[in-house]
Amino acid sequence: MNLRAASISAADIASLRAQHPRAFSRSPRERATIALLIVGVLAFAVFCLVRFDVTPTRLFNGLDRVGKIATALIPPSPGDAFWDLCKAMLESIAMAFLGTLLAAIIALPLGFLGARNVLPIRLLRFPIRRSFDFLRGVDALVWALVYVRAVGLGPLAGVLAIATTDIGIFAKLFAEAIENVEKKQVEGIRASGGNAVKTLRFGVLPQVLPIMLSNVLYMFESNTRSATILGIIGAGGIGFALSDRIRAHRWDEVGFIIIMIIVVVALIDFLSHQLRTRVIKAGINRPLFDPAAAAASKPAPVAR
Repeated sequence: MNLRAASISAADIASLRAQHPRAFSRSPRERATIALLIVGVLAFAVFCLVRFDVTPTRLFNGLDRVGKIATALIPPSPGDAFWDLCKAMLESIAMAFLGTLLAAIIALPLGFLGARNVLPIRLLRFPIRRSFDFLRGVDALVWALVYVRAVGLGPLAGVLAIATTDIGIFAKLFAEAIENVEKKQVEGIRASGGNAVKTLRFGVLPQVLPIMLSNVLYMFESNTRSATILGIIGAGGIGFALSDRIRAHRWDEVGFIIIMIIVVVALIDFLSHQLRTRVIKAGINRPLFDPAAAAASKPAPVAR
């Protein structure tokens, strides 16, 4: 039915409404469901506010104290510990780097084992995928508390905490990337006589490697921020120095540490973004293996 706006009559609208009622308005059941959801969300929000004793007086007093602390942060100064703070910052960066690198190395083979097109046996794949959920479901802060108790205070606990959480994240992301590879390239390697190992090496890995590297770079950037929090609970790095200054009420040094963290995280964010962009573009521009084109490009055999 081709209708123009000027030629649409009330009868046409009634006919269209009868044919497509959902295009004009929701059904009474849908409207009632939406209203109940809105009321439920508002009721739960009110319950949380009452349960947590959120009152205007507490908010006003808290904002007043935050304002006093913010005033005490100015002017920021490293005091006589500038090089110690730089060393602690480098320690946090190294903690994030080692944790991310260790997690990526361990998660690479686990990602292949968790992919449906690599391990089609559901009975074997299911516990592997659930182990990914377990590792990434527990926050790095919790793992850090466990490892501080196990290996003692210091950066090692932070490295292990970051690596444990990231193994689950990387393995899940890698497995999903492997499951979505282009099948033509894989079939081309198999048609050329490649075995399972060569198929994974030349048919699957080149396709997913840019995605994997992009995820690793992004997590390294995120782990740099996480390393600061882990240091507060005893995992070393700049977070330990920050918590030490806060307990001592040395707010000028706290302000300097916060500025240092912001600058370093922003710099890593910029460099990581540039690397991720180049890696993704390299993966997009990489030509896929075409067995027909490869066969056509072979030189004709010389007759003897």
